[in-house]
Amino acid sequence: MTPYPFSAVVGLTDLRLALLLTAVSPHVGGVLVRGEKGTAKSTVVRALATLLPPVSVVRGCRFACDPAQPDPQCPDGPHATDSPAQSRPSALVELPVGATEDRVVGTLDIQRALADGVKAYEPGLLAAAHRGVLYVDEVNLLPDHLVDLLLDAAAMGRAHVERDGVSVKHAARFLLVGTMNPEEGEPRPQLVDRFGLVVTVAAPREAGERAEVVRRRLAYEADPDLFAARFVADEQEVAERIVAARARLPKVVLPDGELDRIARVCLAYGVDGMRADIVVARCAVALAAWHGRDLVTEEDVRDAARLALPHRRRKDPLDPPGTDEERLEDALSQAEPPPSEDDDDPDPGGGGGGSPTPPPTVGPDHGGATDQADKSGEPASAPAAAPAVAAGNAYRTRTLKIAARGTGGHAGRRSPSLARRGRVIGSRVPAGKLAGAPHLPATLRAALHRGDRTVQPVDLREAVHVGRESNLVLFVVDASGSMAARRRMTVVKTAVLSLLRDAYQRRDRIGMITFRGHEAEQVLPPTSSHEVGVMKLASLKTGGRTPLAAGLRTAAATIATERRRDPRRRPLLIVVTDGRATSGPDPVRMAPALAGVAAVVVDCESGPVRLGLAGRLATALNADLMPLEQLEAGAATRSAA
Repeated sequence: MTPYPFSAVVGLTDLRLALLLTAVSPHVGGVLVRGEKGTAKSTVVRALATLLPPVSVVRGCRFACDPAQPDPQCPDGPHATDSPAQSRPSALVELPVGATEDRVVGTLDIQRALADGVKAYEPGLLAAAHRGVLYVDEVNLLPDHLVDLLLDAAAMGRAHVERDGVSVKHAARFLLVGTMNPEEGEPRPQLVDRFGLVVTVAAPREAGERAEVVRRRLAYEADPDLFAARFVADEQEVAERIVAARARLPKVVLPDGELDRIARVCLAYGVDGMRADIVVARCAVALAAWHGRDLVTEEDVRDAARLALPHRRRKDPLDPPGTDEERLEDALSQAEPPPSEDDDDPDPGGGGGGSPTPPPTVGPDHGGATDQADKSGEPASAPAAAPAVAAGNAYRTRTLKIAARGTGGHAGRRSPSLARRGRVIGSRVPAGKLAGAPHLPATLRAALHRGDRTVQPVDLREAVHVGRESNLVLFVVDASGSMAARRRMTVVKTAVLSLLRDAYQRRDRIGMITFRGHEAEQVLPPTSSHEVGVMKLASLKTGGRTPLAAGLRTAAATIATERRRDPRRRPLLIVVTDGRATSGPDPVRMAPALAGVAAVVVDCESGPVRLGLAGRLATALNADLMPLEQLEAGAATRSAA
């Protein structure tokens, strides 16, 4: 089917510019496109591939070697300098979320190994993307081990395969483009940093522009060829401009003054490392070439900084994502040349020339209303909800995990599970087509058991690996008045924030239920967006009685629903409470509804006299009991009171 024309896209100016700049200079480092669903992210990326100039490759080479400079380590080589060549379009290779490691890097060619008895290498997607575009849709959902493979290949420009008795190295230089929906969770910071440019897109907010988007889409669907014909001249102009900019690129000069400006901007913005400076410089040079200039200007540096810097400053993975335009503008102002000694205002940028001061962490709410508590721990005359207090600085928590081994769920970093990679613990007969790596010793034993020295497909055995999986971590948080009365909510919020950070790092899905007054509320349905969890936690208020049973009932219903949606993801229930239940039925009666669910009860009870109610709940749930003060990794252990 005829692809949608690049020049027919309405709006999305920054996205189109970022893609064109990486097409002009692949050394910029690729583009990450963040945006809500239905914003034409994939359409624009696929349209870019049609504009790229064709590449000359060695005829018959599966690794797209350049005839002028063939890869000396090419598995299909060595190639002579006069090898026959052919021209082909630049490749657009799409890496699906469900791709396996052997599909990405390549693996042993089983068919040739069985038929011919030779050890041959079957190339993967990295080889196919060499000198082209590697497009990763939903890059934030990519398993961690595939992210690591992409990082290594993108950094070195080569793929190194060591598996199944095969040792292969080959060139893998590609333009990396990823798209993602922030609502489904953020990718690892290491992956985001590898992208040279990050662009956030949104649907048009003007009625006329939205109508034009629909008008063009309907016309394209009715007759793709006729629609594309309307933009042939525009497409040809853009393609020629890319070729001209590539030719001009080596001639562009980056003056020392603008290089100093780049350094000052990066210092003022507070980025880590030197990658930001390099990317901004490369992007500014590409901008000058795109605009037909031989000299980088201040405007080029400003535009490059807006595309290359905002995603590099986030110090905490759970900070709200997005472009902080005002802070970047301050950094650009601070990057102006220093004033003369007689200037009355030595700091025209207003920021002291350093990193912008982050907002202070708010500690316990010492200025809030005083709660008068009765013997039960509930406020005698408390308002419906006390003001929300802020969490303190998150800390590294103890590893909470499901002790039982899973049967092969979602790749992650929390609980033990059968996996596609990891420590090999045995072998099994594959159910149909070989899904993972073959277990060669077991395969040979199966052939010998038949009394045959020739391995047949029936003898194939696949390796059984044990790795780690991600879980659904469901928080059930006590927000009753007893928590506020003892001034514990700041400590509790800090603990939950720390657990949220831990869940982010282990690639878990999260959900949050709170209970206070006479009911429980699902404040965060299960999601991969940990940032939303942080925002929900920040706005959490306290007050009223303690309907603990309602919180457990809501948790049981949530887990049952999620099991129907995704039976492979195991839940881990974390109940944060002091165990007091002053509203509704006895919470122990809810234990059967949560039978078989791995759980941890974080005991928030404090003071010299403790009733041990959280311990009673933990026993009923067959859960681990952990006092709040022991949640932090490295905290001294003691028996629960």
